[in-house]
Amino acid sequence: MEGAGKAVSDKGVLRRNKYCFGVGTIGRDMLYVMVSMFLLVYLTEVLDLPDSLMWWVTGVFTVLRIFDALNDPLMGLLVDNTRTRWGKFKPWILIGALVGSVSMILLFTDLGLSGASYVIVFALFYIMWDIFYGANDTAYWSMLPSLSLDPKERERIGAFSRICADAGAFSAVVITLPLTGVIGQAIGVRPAWTLYAAIIAAIMVLFLLITLFGVRENRSLFRTESTTTLRGLFRAIFKNDQLLFVAIAMMLFMTGYTITINFGAYFFKYAYGDENMYSVFAAVLGLSQIGALTVFPLFSKRFSRKKLYTAATILVVAGDMLFFFSPMHMIPLAIAGMLIFVGEAFIQLLMMMFLADTIEYGQWKFGKRSQSITFSVQPLINKTGGAVASGVVGVTLILSGINSAASPADVSPGGIVLMKIVMLLLPLGIIVLGYFIYLKKYSLDEKTYAGILADLRRRGDIMDGEIPVVPGSQN
Repeated sequence: MEGAGKAVSDKGVLRRNKYCFGVGTIGRDMLYVMVSMFLLVYLTEVLDLPDSLMWWVTGVFTVLRIFDALNDPLMGLLVDNTRTRWGKFKPWILIGALVGSVSMILLFTDLGLSGASYVIVFALFYIMWDIFYGANDTAYWSMLPSLSLDPKERERIGAFSRICADAGAFSAVVITLPLTGVIGQAIGVRPAWTLYAAIIAAIMVLFLLITLFGVRENRSLFRTESTTTLRGLFRAIFKNDQLLFVAIAMMLFMTGYTITINFGAYFFKYAYGDENMYSVFAAVLGLSQIGALTVFPLFSKRFSRKKLYTAATILVVAGDMLFFFSPMHMIPLAIAGMLIFVGEAFIQLLMMMFLADTIEYGQWKFGKRSQSITFSVQPLINKTGGAVASGVVGVTLILSGINSAASPADVSPGGIVLMKIVMLLLPLGIIVLGYFIYLKKYSLDEKTYAGILADLRRRGDIMDGEIPVVPGSQN
Protein backbone atom coordinates (compact mmCIF):
# COMPACT_ATOMS: atom_id res chain seq x y z
CA MET A 1 0.00 0.00 0.00
CA GLU A 2 1.23 3.42 -0.90
CA GLY A 3 0.82 6.86 0.53
CA ALA A 4 0.74 10.18 -1.25
CA GLY A 5 2.24 9.88 -4.70
CA LYS A 6 2.75 12.24 -7.57
CA ALA A 7 0.31 15.02 -8.31
CA VAL A 8 -3.05 13.75 -9.45
CA SER A 9 -2.72 15.90 -12.56
CA ASP A 10 0.06 13.55 -13.75
CA LYS A 11 -1.43 11.55 -16.63
CA GLY A 12 0.55 8.44 -15.80
CA VAL A 13 -0.82 8.35 -12.25
CA LEU A 14 -4.35 9.05 -13.48
CA ARG A 15 -4.12 6.18 -15.95
CA ARG A 16 -2.69 3.83 -13.35
CA ASN A 17 -5.35 4.82 -10.82
CA LYS A 18 -8.12 4.39 -13.37
CA TYR A 19 -7.18 0.79 -14.17
CA CYS A 20 -6.02 -0.32 -10.73
CA PHE A 21 -9.08 1.17 -9.06
CA GLY A 22 -11.50 -0.21 -11.63
CA VAL A 23 -10.37 -3.83 -11.75
CA GLY A 24 -10.64 -4.05 -7.98
CA THR A 25 -14.41 -4.23 -8.20
CA ILE A 26 -14.62 -7.23 -10.55
CA GLY A 27 -14.55 -9.75 -7.70
CA ARG A 28 -16.56 -7.48 -5.39
CA ASP A 29 -19.50 -7.49 -7.76
CA MET A 30 -19.23 -11.22 -8.39
CA LEU A 31 -19.56 -11.73 -4.64
CA TYR A 32 -22.40 -9.23 -4.35
CA VAL A 33 -24.34 -11.01 -7.11
CA MET A 34 -23.90 -14.29 -5.27
CA VAL A 35 -25.74 -12.90 -2.25
CA SER A 36 -28.16 -10.48 -3.89
CA MET A 37 -29.34 -12.81 -6.69
CA PHE A 38 -28.39 -16.39 -5.96
CA LEU A 39 -28.86 -16.69 -2.22
CA LEU A 40 -32.62 -16.89 -2.75
CA VAL A 41 -32.04 -19.45 -5.51
CA TYR A 42 -29.85 -21.46 -3.14
CA LEU A 43 -32.46 -21.36 -0.39
CA THR A 44 -35.45 -22.24 -2.59
CA GLU A 45 -33.94 -24.51 -5.24
CA VAL A 46 -30.95 -26.14 -3.49
CA LEU A 47 -31.86 -26.30 0.21
CA ASP A 48 -35.55 -26.43 -0.81
CA LEU A 49 -36.76 -24.61 2.30
CA PRO A 50 -40.48 -25.04 3.00
CA ASP A 51 -42.86 -22.05 2.83
CA SER A 52 -43.07 -21.92 6.63
CA LEU A 53 -39.30 -21.36 6.90
CA MET A 54 -39.14 -19.09 3.85
CA TRP A 55 -41.50 -16.62 5.58
CA TRP A 56 -38.97 -16.32 8.41
CA VAL A 57 -35.98 -16.09 6.07
CA THR A 58 -37.72 -13.41 4.01
CA GLY A 59 -38.28 -11.46 7.23
CA VAL A 60 -34.58 -11.80 8.07
CA PHE A 61 -33.65 -10.47 4.62
CA THR A 62 -35.86 -7.45 4.97
CA VAL A 63 -35.39 -6.49 8.63
CA LEU A 64 -31.67 -7.14 8.98
CA ARG A 65 -30.69 -5.37 5.78
CA ILE A 66 -32.67 -2.28 6.71
CA PHE A 67 -31.24 -2.39 10.24
CA ASP A 68 -27.69 -2.80 9.00
CA ALA A 69 -28.15 -0.10 6.37
CA LEU A 70 -28.55 2.36 9.22
CA ASN A 71 -25.06 1.37 10.39
CA ASP A 72 -23.42 2.36 7.11
CA PRO A 73 -23.18 6.09 7.96
CA LEU A 74 -21.40 5.05 11.17
CA MET A 75 -18.96 3.07 9.05
CA GLY A 76 -18.51 6.15 6.87
CA LEU A 77 -17.74 8.14 10.01
CA LEU A 78 -15.21 5.51 11.05
CA VAL A 79 -13.51 5.59 7.64
CA ASP A 80 -13.42 9.41 7.53
CA ASN A 81 -11.76 9.48 10.97
CA THR A 82 -9.23 6.75 10.18
CA ARG A 83 -5.59 7.89 10.14
CA THR A 84 -3.00 5.33 9.05
CA ARG A 85 0.16 5.29 6.96
CA TRP A 86 -1.94 3.63 4.20
CA GLY A 87 -4.63 6.31 4.29
CA LYS A 88 -8.19 5.90 5.49
CA PHE A 89 -9.69 3.83 2.67
CA LYS A 90 -7.35 0.89 2.08
CA PRO A 91 -7.42 -0.68 5.57
CA TRP A 92 -11.21 -0.94 5.49
CA ILE A 93 -11.22 -2.22 1.94
CA LEU A 94 -9.02 -5.10 3.10
CA ILE A 95 -10.80 -5.85 6.39
CA GLY A 96 -14.22 -5.73 4.76
CA ALA A 97 -13.10 -8.02 1.94
CA LEU A 98 -11.68 -10.70 4.24
CA VAL A 99 -14.53 -10.91 6.76
CA GLY A 100 -17.25 -10.33 4.16
CA SER A 101 -15.98 -13.12 1.93
CA VAL A 102 -15.81 -15.64 4.78
CA SER A 103 -19.35 -14.71 5.83
CA MET A 104 -20.58 -15.21 2.28
CA ILE A 105 -19.07 -18.71 2.15
CA LEU A 106 -20.88 -19.61 5.37
CA LEU A 107 -24.19 -18.44 3.91
CA PHE A 108 -23.77 -21.00 1.13
CA THR A 109 -22.75 -23.81 3.48
CA ASP A 110 -25.23 -26.49 4.57
CA LEU A 111 -24.61 -27.01 8.29
CA GLY A 112 -27.42 -29.53 8.65
CA LEU A 113 -29.61 -27.19 10.69
CA SER A 114 -33.38 -26.76 10.46
CA GLY A 115 -36.20 -24.78 12.03
CA ALA A 116 -35.40 -21.99 14.48
CA SER A 117 -31.71 -22.94 14.74
CA TYR A 118 -31.30 -22.49 10.99
CA VAL A 119 -32.97 -19.07 11.06
CA ILE A 120 -30.76 -17.85 13.92
CA VAL A 121 -27.50 -19.02 12.36
CA PHE A 122 -28.56 -17.72 8.96
CA ALA A 123 -29.34 -14.31 10.48
CA LEU A 124 -25.90 -14.21 12.18
CA PHE A 125 -23.98 -15.02 8.99
CA TYR A 126 -26.09 -12.63 6.97
CA ILE A 127 -25.58 -9.65 9.29
CA MET A 128 -21.81 -10.34 9.32
CA TRP A 129 -21.74 -10.30 5.54
CA ASP A 130 -23.87 -7.17 5.42
CA ILE A 131 -21.73 -5.17 7.86
CA PHE A 132 -18.31 -6.06 6.48
CA TYR A 133 -19.21 -5.98 2.80
CA GLY A 134 -20.72 -2.57 3.57
CA ALA A 135 -17.41 -1.48 5.14
CA ASN A 136 -15.58 -2.58 2.02
CA ASP A 137 -18.12 -0.92 -0.27
CA THR A 138 -18.07 2.40 1.60
CA ALA A 139 -14.27 2.60 1.66
CA TYR A 140 -13.88 1.47 -1.94
CA TRP A 141 -16.27 3.89 -3.61
CA SER A 142 -15.46 6.83 -1.34
CA MET A 143 -11.88 6.59 -2.58
CA LEU A 144 -13.01 7.54 -6.11
CA PRO A 145 -13.67 11.28 -5.49
CA SER A 146 -10.20 11.64 -3.98
CA LEU A 147 -8.57 10.54 -7.24
CA SER A 148 -9.69 13.58 -9.25
CA LEU A 149 -11.82 16.72 -8.97
CA ASP A 150 -12.34 17.03 -12.72
CA PRO A 151 -15.93 15.85 -13.49
CA LYS A 152 -14.90 14.37 -16.86
CA GLU A 153 -11.95 12.54 -15.33
CA ARG A 154 -14.26 11.22 -12.62
CA GLU A 155 -16.64 10.03 -15.31
CA ARG A 156 -13.82 8.20 -17.08
CA ILE A 157 -12.67 6.51 -13.87
CA GLY A 158 -16.26 5.82 -12.86
CA ALA A 159 -17.19 4.46 -16.29
CA PHE A 160 -14.25 2.05 -16.33
CA SER A 161 -15.07 1.00 -12.76
CA ARG A 162 -18.69 0.33 -13.72
CA ILE A 163 -17.50 -1.66 -16.75
CA CYS A 164 -15.39 -3.83 -14.43
CA ALA A 165 -18.24 -4.08 -11.94
CA ASP A 166 -20.66 -5.18 -14.65
CA ALA A 167 -18.12 -7.60 -16.11
CA GLY A 168 -17.85 -9.21 -12.68
CA ALA A 169 -21.57 -9.12 -11.99
CA PHE A 170 -22.72 -10.51 -15.32
CA SER A 171 -20.00 -13.14 -15.48
CA ALA A 172 -21.32 -14.38 -12.14
CA VAL A 173 -24.87 -14.29 -13.49
CA VAL A 174 -23.84 -16.26 -16.59
CA ILE A 175 -21.61 -18.93 -15.04
CA THR A 176 -23.12 -19.54 -11.61
CA LEU A 177 -25.91 -21.96 -12.50
CA PRO A 178 -24.00 -23.90 -15.20
CA LEU A 179 -20.81 -24.15 -13.14
CA THR A 180 -22.50 -25.19 -9.90
CA GLY A 181 -24.37 -27.78 -11.97
CA VAL A 182 -21.13 -29.22 -13.37
CA ILE A 183 -19.39 -29.22 -9.98
CA GLY A 184 -22.52 -30.69 -8.40
CA GLN A 185 -22.33 -33.75 -10.65
CA ALA A 186 -18.89 -34.49 -9.19
CA ILE A 187 -19.29 -33.69 -5.48
CA GLY A 188 -23.01 -33.16 -4.90
CA VAL A 189 -25.22 -30.10 -5.36
CA ARG A 190 -24.95 -28.54 -1.90
CA PRO A 191 -21.15 -28.92 -1.51
CA ALA A 192 -20.80 -27.56 -5.05
CA TRP A 193 -22.40 -24.26 -4.04
CA THR A 194 -20.06 -24.00 -1.03
CA LEU A 195 -16.98 -24.63 -3.17
CA TYR A 196 -18.15 -22.17 -5.79
CA ALA A 197 -18.75 -19.51 -3.12
CA ALA A 198 -15.17 -20.03 -1.87
CA ILE A 199 -13.84 -19.54 -5.41
CA ILE A 200 -15.76 -16.28 -5.79
CA ALA A 201 -14.45 -15.08 -2.40
CA ALA A 202 -10.86 -15.78 -3.46
CA ILE A 203 -11.38 -13.89 -6.73
CA MET A 204 -12.69 -10.89 -4.78
CA VAL A 205 -9.62 -10.70 -2.55
CA LEU A 206 -7.17 -11.17 -5.43
CA PHE A 207 -8.62 -8.36 -7.54
CA LEU A 208 -8.80 -6.01 -4.57
CA LEU A 209 -5.07 -6.54 -3.96
CA ILE A 210 -4.51 -4.80 -7.32
CA THR A 211 -6.39 -1.77 -6.00
CA LEU A 212 -4.66 -1.83 -2.63
CA PHE A 213 -1.15 -1.94 -4.08
CA GLY A 214 -1.76 -0.11 -7.36
CA VAL A 215 -3.78 3.00 -6.54
CA ARG A 216 -1.86 6.11 -5.49
CA GLU A 217 -3.84 8.69 -3.59
CA ASN A 218 -2.70 12.31 -3.56
CA ARG A 219 -3.58 13.12 0.02
CA SER A 220 -2.09 16.60 -0.31
CA LEU A 221 -4.95 17.52 -2.64
CA PHE A 222 -7.22 18.56 0.23
CA ARG A 223 -6.81 20.64 3.35
CA THR A 224 -6.33 18.55 6.51
CA GLU A 225 -9.55 18.46 8.49
CA SER A 226 -10.40 17.79 12.11
CA THR A 227 -12.06 14.60 13.27
CA THR A 228 -15.74 14.34 12.42
CA THR A 229 -18.07 13.95 15.39
CA LEU A 230 -21.35 12.04 15.56
CA ARG A 231 -23.14 15.37 15.36
CA GLY A 232 -21.08 16.19 12.28
CA LEU A 233 -22.20 12.91 10.72
CA PHE A 234 -25.86 13.86 10.97
CA ARG A 235 -25.15 17.34 9.65
CA ALA A 236 -23.16 15.97 6.70
CA ILE A 237 -26.11 13.82 5.65
CA PHE A 238 -29.29 15.56 6.70
CA LYS A 239 -28.23 19.17 6.11
CA ASN A 240 -26.88 18.38 2.65
CA ASP A 241 -30.09 18.80 0.67
CA GLN A 242 -28.53 17.71 -2.64
CA LEU A 243 -27.23 14.51 -1.04
CA LEU A 244 -30.68 13.72 0.35
CA PHE A 245 -32.40 14.21 -3.01
CA VAL A 246 -29.80 12.05 -4.76
CA ALA A 247 -30.18 9.40 -2.05
CA ILE A 248 -33.96 9.24 -2.51
CA ALA A 249 -33.67 9.01 -6.29
CA MET A 250 -30.92 6.37 -6.02
CA MET A 251 -32.88 4.29 -3.53
CA LEU A 252 -35.92 4.23 -5.78
CA PHE A 253 -33.80 3.30 -8.79
CA MET A 254 -31.88 0.55 -6.98
CA THR A 255 -35.07 -0.92 -5.52
CA GLY A 256 -36.67 -1.16 -8.94
CA TYR A 257 -33.49 -2.41 -10.60
CA THR A 258 -32.88 -5.10 -7.97
CA ILE A 259 -36.48 -6.34 -8.06
CA THR A 260 -36.19 -6.89 -11.82
CA ILE A 261 -32.84 -8.70 -11.84
CA ASN A 262 -33.75 -10.90 -8.86
CA PHE A 263 -36.59 -12.43 -10.85
CA GLY A 264 -34.36 -13.36 -13.80
CA ALA A 265 -33.69 -17.01 -12.99
CA TYR A 266 -37.31 -17.59 -11.97
CA PHE A 267 -38.68 -15.96 -15.13
CA PHE A 268 -36.73 -18.23 -17.46
CA LYS A 269 -37.54 -21.35 -15.50
CA TYR A 270 -41.24 -20.80 -14.84
CA ALA A 271 -42.42 -18.34 -17.54
CA TYR A 272 -40.08 -18.90 -20.49
CA GLY A 273 -39.81 -22.63 -19.80
CA ASP A 274 -36.06 -23.09 -20.26
CA GLU A 275 -33.87 -22.08 -17.34
CA ASN A 276 -30.70 -22.76 -19.36
CA MET A 277 -31.50 -19.75 -21.56
CA TYR A 278 -31.11 -17.46 -18.57
CA SER A 279 -27.33 -17.58 -18.85
CA VAL A 280 -27.51 -16.73 -22.56
CA PHE A 281 -29.89 -13.85 -21.85
CA ALA A 282 -27.68 -12.57 -19.02
CA ALA A 283 -24.63 -12.65 -21.32
CA VAL A 284 -26.45 -10.50 -23.89
CA LEU A 285 -27.49 -8.02 -21.20
CA GLY A 286 -24.01 -7.93 -19.71
CA LEU A 287 -22.40 -7.13 -23.04
CA SER A 288 -25.06 -4.46 -23.68
CA GLN A 289 -24.43 -2.81 -20.33
CA ILE A 290 -20.65 -2.91 -20.71
CA GLY A 291 -20.99 -1.47 -24.22
CA ALA A 292 -23.17 1.34 -22.88
CA LEU A 293 -20.60 2.23 -20.23
CA THR A 294 -17.81 2.14 -22.82
CA VAL A 295 -19.50 4.78 -24.97
CA PHE A 296 -20.78 6.87 -22.05
CA PRO A 297 -17.77 9.28 -22.06
CA LEU A 298 -18.45 10.01 -25.75
CA PHE A 299 -22.07 10.94 -25.02
CA SER A 300 -21.11 12.97 -21.96
CA LYS A 301 -18.96 15.21 -24.15
CA ARG A 302 -21.98 16.18 -26.24
CA PHE A 303 -24.88 16.10 -23.81
CA SER A 304 -25.53 17.30 -20.29
CA ARG A 305 -26.11 14.80 -17.50
CA LYS A 306 -29.77 15.82 -17.30
CA LYS A 307 -30.32 14.97 -20.97
CA LEU A 308 -28.52 11.66 -20.59
CA TYR A 309 -30.64 10.73 -17.54
CA THR A 310 -33.83 11.60 -19.43
CA ALA A 311 -32.84 9.51 -22.45
CA ALA A 312 -31.82 6.60 -20.22
CA THR A 313 -35.16 6.65 -18.39
CA ILE A 314 -37.01 6.59 -21.71
CA LEU A 315 -35.01 3.49 -22.72
CA VAL A 316 -35.94 1.75 -19.45
CA VAL A 317 -39.63 2.54 -19.91
CA ALA A 318 -39.63 1.29 -23.50
CA GLY A 319 -37.71 -1.87 -22.57
CA ASP A 320 -39.94 -2.75 -19.62
CA MET A 321 -43.13 -2.35 -21.64
CA LEU A 322 -41.75 -4.39 -24.55
CA PHE A 323 -40.59 -7.14 -22.18
CA PHE A 324 -43.96 -7.30 -20.41
CA PHE A 325 -45.99 -7.70 -23.61
CA SER A 326 -43.41 -9.76 -25.51
CA PRO A 327 -44.14 -13.34 -26.61
CA MET A 328 -41.92 -15.99 -25.09
CA HIS A 329 -39.32 -15.68 -27.83
CA MET A 330 -35.68 -14.86 -27.21
CA ILE A 331 -35.26 -12.16 -29.89
CA PRO A 332 -37.91 -9.67 -28.63
CA LEU A 333 -37.00 -10.49 -25.02
CA ALA A 334 -33.32 -9.82 -25.76
CA ILE A 335 -34.12 -6.50 -27.50
CA ALA A 336 -36.25 -5.45 -24.53
CA GLY A 337 -33.54 -6.49 -22.09
CA MET A 338 -30.93 -4.53 -24.03
CA LEU A 339 -33.05 -1.37 -23.87
CA ILE A 340 -33.55 -1.81 -20.13
CA PHE A 341 -29.94 -2.47 -19.26
CA VAL A 342 -28.39 0.14 -21.55
CA GLY A 343 -30.64 2.72 -19.87
CA GLU A 344 -29.92 1.38 -16.40
CA ALA A 345 -26.14 1.37 -17.05
CA PHE A 346 -26.27 5.08 -17.83
CA ILE A 347 -28.43 5.78 -14.77
CA GLN A 348 -26.14 3.83 -12.42
CA LEU A 349 -23.06 5.76 -13.56
CA LEU A 350 -24.87 9.11 -13.47
CA MET A 351 -26.10 8.42 -9.93
CA MET A 352 -22.56 7.70 -8.79
CA MET A 353 -21.36 10.98 -10.33
CA PHE A 354 -24.26 12.91 -8.72
CA LEU A 355 -23.31 11.41 -5.36
CA ALA A 356 -19.63 12.29 -5.83
CA ASP A 357 -20.49 15.90 -6.65
CA THR A 358 -22.44 16.29 -3.41
CA ILE A 359 -19.13 15.84 -1.53
CA GLU A 360 -17.75 19.13 -2.82
CA TYR A 361 -21.17 20.71 -2.34
CA GLY A 362 -21.13 19.65 1.32
CA GLN A 363 -17.55 20.85 1.71
CA TRP A 364 -18.50 24.21 0.18
CA LYS A 365 -21.55 24.52 2.42
CA PHE A 366 -20.18 23.23 5.74
CA GLY A 367 -16.38 23.39 5.43
CA LYS A 368 -15.82 19.58 5.63
CA ARG A 369 -15.57 17.01 2.83
CA SER A 370 -17.01 14.01 4.73
CA GLN A 371 -16.55 11.90 1.61
CA SER A 372 -16.79 8.49 3.27
CA ILE A 373 -19.87 9.57 5.19
CA THR A 374 -21.35 10.79 1.92
CA PHE A 375 -20.49 7.59 0.06
CA SER A 376 -21.78 5.47 2.96
CA VAL A 377 -25.15 6.47 1.58
CA GLN A 378 -24.44 4.19 -1.40
CA PRO A 379 -24.28 0.86 0.50
CA LEU A 380 -27.14 2.12 2.66
CA ILE A 381 -29.15 2.60 -0.52
CA ASN A 382 -28.04 -0.71 -2.02
CA LYS A 383 -28.87 -2.63 1.13
CA THR A 384 -32.20 -0.91 1.73
CA GLY A 385 -33.15 -1.34 -1.91
CA GLY A 386 -31.96 -4.94 -1.78
CA ALA A 387 -33.91 -5.57 1.43
CA VAL A 388 -37.12 -4.23 -0.05
CA ALA A 389 -36.47 -6.14 -3.29
CA SER A 390 -35.75 -9.39 -1.42
CA GLY A 391 -38.93 -8.98 0.58
CA VAL A 392 -40.98 -8.23 -2.53
CA VAL A 393 -39.47 -11.15 -4.46
CA GLY A 394 -39.80 -13.59 -1.54
CA VAL A 395 -43.46 -12.76 -0.95
CA THR A 396 -44.20 -12.93 -4.68
CA LEU A 397 -42.59 -16.36 -4.97
CA ILE A 398 -44.81 -17.60 -2.17
CA LEU A 399 -48.04 -15.96 -3.34
CA SER A 400 -47.54 -16.97 -6.97
CA GLY A 401 -47.02 -20.62 -6.01
CA ILE A 402 -43.50 -20.72 -7.45
CA ASN A 403 -41.77 -21.57 -4.17
CA SER A 404 -43.99 -24.61 -3.54
CA ALA A 405 -44.05 -25.77 -7.19
CA ALA A 406 -42.34 -29.06 -7.95
CA SER A 407 -42.03 -28.09 -11.63
CA PRO A 408 -42.91 -25.15 -13.92
CA ALA A 409 -46.14 -26.92 -14.88
CA ASP A 410 -47.36 -26.55 -11.28
CA VAL A 411 -47.45 -22.73 -11.49
CA SER A 412 -50.77 -21.30 -12.68
CA PRO A 413 -51.05 -18.69 -15.47
CA GLY A 414 -52.19 -16.23 -12.81
CA GLY A 415 -49.00 -16.89 -10.86
CA ILE A 416 -46.89 -16.13 -13.95
CA VAL A 417 -48.79 -12.88 -14.58
CA LEU A 418 -48.29 -11.86 -10.94
CA MET A 419 -44.54 -12.47 -11.28
CA LYS A 420 -44.34 -10.39 -14.48
CA ILE A 421 -46.26 -7.49 -12.92
CA VAL A 422 -44.00 -7.39 -9.88
CA MET A 423 -40.88 -7.99 -11.99
CA LEU A 424 -41.53 -5.27 -14.59
CA LEU A 425 -44.40 -2.87 -13.96
CA LEU A 426 -43.77 -2.24 -10.27
CA PRO A 427 -40.06 -1.44 -10.80
CA LEU A 428 -40.93 0.75 -13.78
CA GLY A 429 -43.13 2.99 -11.66
CA ILE A 430 -40.50 3.18 -8.91
CA ILE A 431 -37.67 4.10 -11.32
CA VAL A 432 -39.74 6.80 -13.06
CA LEU A 433 -40.63 8.30 -9.67
CA GLY A 434 -36.91 8.53 -8.84
CA TYR A 435 -36.27 10.32 -12.13
CA PHE A 436 -38.90 12.97 -11.40
CA ILE A 437 -37.46 13.59 -7.93
CA TYR A 438 -34.04 14.18 -9.53
CA LEU A 439 -35.59 16.44 -12.17
CA LYS A 440 -37.37 18.65 -9.65
CA LYS A 441 -34.92 18.73 -6.75
CA TYR A 442 -31.31 18.17 -7.89
CA SER A 443 -29.60 21.42 -8.87
CA LEU A 444 -25.88 20.53 -9.14
CA ASP A 445 -25.49 20.79 -12.90
CA GLU A 446 -22.08 21.02 -14.53
CA LYS A 447 -21.82 24.82 -14.44
CA THR A 448 -22.87 25.06 -10.79
CA TYR A 449 -20.35 22.37 -9.79
CA ALA A 450 -17.49 24.17 -11.59
CA GLY A 451 -18.37 27.36 -9.68
CA ILE A 452 -18.30 25.49 -6.36
CA LEU A 453 -14.83 24.08 -7.13
CA ALA A 454 -13.54 27.54 -7.99
CA ASP A 455 -14.89 28.92 -4.72
CA LEU A 456 -13.31 26.05 -2.72
CA ARG A 457 -9.96 26.79 -4.31
CA ARG A 458 -10.18 30.47 -3.43
CA ARG A 459 -10.94 29.49 0.18
CA GLY A 460 -7.96 27.12 0.29
CA ASP A 461 -10.10 24.02 0.93
CA ILE A 462 -8.67 22.27 -2.14
CA MET A 463 -5.07 22.59 -3.24
CA ASP A 464 -5.08 21.75 -6.94
CA GLY A 465 -4.44 24.59 -9.33
CA GLU A 466 -6.68 23.55 -12.17
CA ILE A 467 -10.43 23.94 -11.92
CA PRO A 468 -12.42 22.63 -14.88
CA VAL A 469 -14.47 25.28 -16.64
CA VAL A 470 -17.77 24.04 -18.01
CA PRO A 471 -19.38 25.96 -20.85
CA GLY A 472 -22.76 27.43 -20.09
CA SER A 473 -24.17 25.56 -23.09
CA GLN A 474 -23.92 22.29 -21.18
CA ASN A 475 -26.60 23.20 -18.67
